[in-house]
Amino acid sequence: MSVKGAKDAARIPGRSGPESRRGDASASLAADSPGQVRNVALIGHSGAGKTLLIEALLAAHGMISRKGSIADGTTISDSDPAAVRQQRSVGLAVVPLVINDIKVNLLDTPGYPDFIGELRAGLRAADAALFVVSAVDGIDATTTALWGECEHVGMPRAVAITRVDHPRADYDGVLAACRQAFGESVVPLYVPVRSGAEITGLLGLLQGTVSDYSEGEAGTPPRDADPGELAGSEAARGQLIEGIIAESEDETLMDRYLGGEDIDTEVLVTDLETAVARGSFFPVVPTSAVTGLGAAELMEVLTRAFPSPLERGLPKVTDLSGAPAADLSCDPDGPLAAEVVRTTVDPFLGRVCLVRVFSGTLREDTPVHVAGFGLADRGHQDHDTDERVTHLYSPLGANLRPVSQCVAGDICALAKLGSAETGDTISAREQPLLLSTWEIPEALMPVAVEADSRSDEDALSRSLAKVAAGDPTLRVERNAETHQLILWCMGEAHADVVLERLREQGVKLHTQDVVTPLRETFAAPAEGHGRHVKQSGGHGQYAVCDITVEPLARGGGFEFVDKTVGGVIPGTFISSVEKGVRAQMQKGLAAGFPVVDLRVTLLGGKAHSVDSSDAAFQAAGALALREAAAAGRIQLLEPVSSVSITVSDEHVGAVMSDLSGRRGRLTGTASAEGELTEINADVPDQELVRYAVELRALTAGTGRFRRRYLRHEPVPSS
Repeated sequence: MSVKGAKDAARIPGRSGPESRRGDASASLAADSPGQVRNVALIGHSGAGKTLLIEALLAAHGMISRKGSIADGTTISDSDPAAVRQQRSVGLAVVPLVINDIKVNLLDTPGYPDFIGELRAGLRAADAALFVVSAVDGIDATTTALWGECEHVGMPRAVAITRVDHPRADYDGVLAACRQAFGESVVPLYVPVRSGAEITGLLGLLQGTVSDYSEGEAGTPPRDADPGELAGSEAARGQLIEGIIAESEDETLMDRYLGGEDIDTEVLVTDLETAVARGSFFPVVPTSAVTGLGAAELMEVLTRAFPSPLERGLPKVTDLSGAPAADLSCDPDGPLAAEVVRTTVDPFLGRVCLVRVFSGTLREDTPVHVAGFGLADRGHQDHDTDERVTHLYSPLGANLRPVSQCVAGDICALAKLGSAETGDTISAREQPLLLSTWEIPEALMPVAVEADSRSDEDALSRSLAKVAAGDPTLRVERNAETHQLILWCMGEAHADVVLERLREQGVKLHTQDVVTPLRETFAAPAEGHGRHVKQSGGHGQYAVCDITVEPLARGGGFEFVDKTVGGVIPGTFISSVEKGVRAQMQKGLAAGFPVVDLRVTLLGGKAHSVDSSDAAFQAAGALALREAAAAGRIQLLEPVSSVSITVSDEHVGAVMSDLSGRRGRLTGTASAEGELTEINADVPDQELVRYAVELRALTAGTGRFRRRYLRHEPVPSS
């Protein structure tokens, strides 16, 4: 998000960036009360048309002079270089529209599964969801699963079917697919009006009027539908009215309607808006980003039917110790409680935080408390600090426009908060609070990176901290055994974005193959003789020890047994032999991996009254273990994880067959919620390095899995 960058873009001759397309709209950027706000997350698979639909809405309401292009990288939402390169959204963007004193914050969320963390952040900031479905491509299983997530939390929803004027569009087929996937409460509010093969307008089923889009953006007042149009829409109108009446709190409406009474349109509209706001009825609007078809009708649904923040519940809140605090309400005069839903780093403004205010009012030049807890296992250490809000903005995609305040329910951007990270709570300094965090998916694809040179290591560390601050799905690990720097990502596309952002900050790095941390152990008993004798003038070094080595059961650890007799090795040096053995076990014997599950028995040895020392017997102990390894047989052990995979029933066979090819051992299956099956198996970690990507390919993007370390097992002989 950049103010200076946007201004510079506008000054460059021929540059057609978002700033250069800004319209003359002069509506206030900050809402005065929560009742004037609508926060709407746009949800749909990648390519469904969410970003272009926002462009159409902006153009239809004079916010921009012309629509941007995804191919050219000129859309308001997708200004991130990674989004331009990948030709799809990779991060959450907020685009506000002010219509009739109602501020609608459109939250453009990524549709690709790798960026589900950004989507979940968008859902956290939203009070309603607009599902965007392409009339050409239909819906996918991921979109259906997200509908279920919204249903679980009772989030109000509507459906926009895009690209209805495309030559390959199948509006009726996609509408039927939506009703089958989402339920019978998904009902069209408008139907397309056709002239031959072309869609020229929309017929409002309740009002019986037609909006004419034959010349592009609707510019004339709606006209009454002609008898032929009314007759063609009669069945759809009856379905809509029956659906509204079924949701009405007036129990007499259905009897009156079935009795032939013509229900007043205003009554139906009121009941429709109530049902949509409470999340039990889901209107469908056909749209086209090219012609602007349905833009006005869609905005009417968003402003009139979707709930304001006053009508939605707020997250649970605690104090910094974790003790429950009093429930909050969406009150501009209440205690301040806001949440960082996205963090970026601007070269001119520094850290920029996208913030949803749940309670209270954020104002410029105000001291606040910033706190974040619960993500230490992902490399985000717990923190809380006092800071001051110096700059407050209303975001329009990547462009920031100054505002003086942000009331409860609204969304704003804060610059120069040095410690804030995505997921942090911003509250009053005198009354610090913590909002319960939203569900953050676990990153399960490791990528090993290394700085190109020693001088780049510091730059890598600094830049990685900045990138991780804004991405709670990214987990950074320095593996203590392999000494590799591991970035745990959601998938290949996510990894590409992380690496590109690091390189944009001047970091020179390269990726490596991920090394699986193996172990070594003895496959059979062995004997070792350690002789460390050196004489070079003055005190020499003299230590001799004899040991036997026996493997223990998996997980047996290490045992050291002293069976020397007659004081052949002084008692003070017995522990020295053990230290030497332990040090050699840590270094490894055959492949450089730690040695585990071992019993070492010290049988005898020799010492010198002058030349023996702690260091000499440590060296002798290490030599004895190496000799035992040379005489015996070393077995490599690989880590094995317990994996729980949730897939739709139709993909169970393919997933189980794939697990067999990965040396997985099935431990059980169970039915999960809906038409899902949970498959449990033990799988070697080496086979899971790219499993996040490969499971997605096997299950059309719907499969998910969890893993936890189980044990080390022998590596099978090749």
